[in-house]
Amino acid sequence: MRIIRTIDELRDASRSAASIGLVPTMGALHEGHLSLVRAARAENELVVVSVFVNPTQFNDPADLAAYPRTEARDADLAASAGADLVFAPNAAEMYPEGHATSVHVTGPITEVLEGASRPGHFDGVATVVAKLLIAAQATRAYFGQKDAQQLLVVQRLVRDLRLPTEIVPCPTSRETDGLARSSRNERLSAPDRAVALAIPRALAAAAVVLAAGETRASALVSTVTGVLAEAGLEPEYVAIVDPETLVRRVTVEAPVLCAIATRVGDVRLIDNEILVPAGG
Repeated sequence: MRIIRTIDELRDASRSAASIGLVPTMGALHEGHLSLVRAARAENELVVVSVFVNPTQFNDPADLAAYPRTEARDADLAASAGADLVFAPNAAEMYPEGHATSVHVTGPITEVLEGASRPGHFDGVATVVAKLLIAAQATRAYFGQKDAQQLLVVQRLVRDLRLPTEIVPCPTSRETDGLARSSRNERLSAPDRAVALAIPRALAAAAVVLAAGETRASALVSTVTGVLAEAGLEPEYVAIVDPETLVRRVTVEAPVLCAIATRVGDVRLIDNEILVPAGG
């Protein structure tokens, strides 16, 4: 597996490829990331996995410091899933001295949910993704739907800037017990991981209530918060929103996104599911 450190090297390596699939990551790869790599492998001549813990999308310095960094293991896993290159720059390469440009996506898709809980987070996401897409000259880039809001922000970024990259959404990858795969899961103690299973249970409970004919968003929120409370979890947010605009729904007459953020111990987890009403 070839590991590249600079943007110039990345451009040289990808220059002659007929199509380039990019999987942007912050490392600590798991099966969810590898599913994205396999999707990219099926559709592109060259597959690049970026591994960069982006400091500008962290609000909490302690969270940034605690984020796992496992580059050698990541390179081996990326290769096993079919990647050709790992792009692993340092912060100075992505944000050189005097760096003064950032990308800011406006509107509800960046101001609610994660945007409200983590001010400035999506400026960091949009800026680094734009830089990665341009550096890799990506034909396609692959993102998991677990980070549904991030996916919407990236899609808007590409659309608004007319970047020549297709954004490919991929299904949320889950463990056999239903927990959404996340690099943060590695920081959960065994007892806390058991508690975290309340998150997919809460999403499943909301789906059952909706399928039974309940259309009030407030009732779905109550169902979710009730299941979380039984596990001792107090969420930062539980929201029933439009899947495309993230505007909160009062009644559910079409598919909605149910989004959750909560801390389990000292680890912050997010998850979501598209819920479809009865007959919808």
